[in-house]
Amino acid sequence: MPRFVLALPLALLFTPTLSAAEWSQFRGPTQDGHADAAKLPTEWDKTKNVTWRKELPGNGWSSPVVAAGNIYLTTAVPGAGKGDYSLRAICLNAKTGEIVWNVEVFKEDEKNTAKIHGKNSHASPTPVVDGESVFVHFGHLGTACLKTKDGSKVWTQETLKYNPVHGAGGSPILADDKLIFCIDGTDKQAVIGLNKKTGKIDWQTPRKANAKKSFSFSTPLLISVDGRDQLIAAGSDVVMSLDPKSGEEIWRVKYDGYSVVPKPVFGNGLVYVCTGYDNPGLYAIKPNGKGDVTETHVAWSLTKNVAMPRNASPLLVGDSLYLAADSGAVTCLEAKTGTQRWNEARVGKAYSSSPVYAGGHVYLLDEDGLATVFKPGSSYDPVATIKMGEKSLASYGIDGDALLLRTEKALYRIEKK
Repeated sequence: MPRFVLALPLALLFTPTLSAAEWSQFRGPTQDGHADAAKLPTEWDKTKNVTWRKELPGNGWSSPVVAAGNIYLTTAVPGAGKGDYSLRAICLNAKTGEIVWNVEVFKEDEKNTAKIHGKNSHASPTPVVDGESVFVHFGHLGTACLKTKDGSKVWTQETLKYNPVHGAGGSPILADDKLIFCIDGTDKQAVIGLNKKTGKIDWQTPRKANAKKSFSFSTPLLISVDGRDQLIAAGSDVVMSLDPKSGEEIWRVKYDGYSVVPKPVFGNGLVYVCTGYDNPGLYAIKPNGKGDVTETHVAWSLTKNVAMPRNASPLLVGDSLYLAADSGAVTCLEAKTGTQRWNEARVGKAYSSSPVYAGGHVYLLDEDGLATVFKPGSSYDPVATIKMGEKSLASYGIDGDALLLRTEKALYRIEKK
């Protein structure tokens, strides 16, 4: 049952409005999986409504991002030796699928490799594009800024070493002149703000959570509350709100959880945070506090009776919160109170890909490549299921009215013919 509900001031009832933009970062321009105006297809298979399918070199689970007619993603190409990988960035023409450039950013070998989880890859963080720059992140192995036109390096940042568990997962985001990401290894847990022009460290803020299992993989979220920007960064045992300019901590909420993967979402005046393993929960937090607000600003929380996602990020559509769990269960909650609206026992198998909302439909993709489309509402209203037959852990990208779907071997462009 929900924990308790707080009255919310009018200033907190709306998600900040961002201008329409291309799908240039993980979960799109509004950071929450929304492409409201897109008219995506609801019917396709491996050939129907497929404009192109492009085989990709190497292995990677970074999600495709789009800017100025090009698609960007990363991959890791195995080398001759054990633990050898060429960590690469790839640019494709969005209309044709042809590779524009394919460049090596870093090398991984036995000296600096990390043992990855079976669901992870050596190239899982999603790039972010800003004008003439594309930023790529490979966790403990480094971060780089490349030129979008040819992939040449503007800068690299390789000083932020830490001991990862299961490899890298969280993606970077941009906040004004900062490139921001989380570091959550066994020896170091912090949120990092780099100068996006130079790659130098402008600030780094330690979590100070003293978690027994300190590793996590979440992507930060940028929000605005009462005219002030906040950076929401979830990790093991704690979610923090920071000032994105200085890294100064604003507030924190403590919980019991580690290996946190889902990116938080914001709406209805609340920040929604998944708490990871072993017993995943969901916290809805009022983001106008200061200091430790665990006992005062949690509007509601759920830790039982609902299948919680450990990997897929939540999807907020109006006052409905949709959760796609590792078990394949999909649940709809009333977002303001946490009350369960419906629970479809099995819509697919395990979910790692985060859902998207476009044109009045929710799009899911399970790890076996089963795509599900349904209409949001007071009950589960399925529209279509499509068996792609290829392993899929990356999240969808969107380019205009086209769906970009990455599988283990290829990238698809899917749109109405």
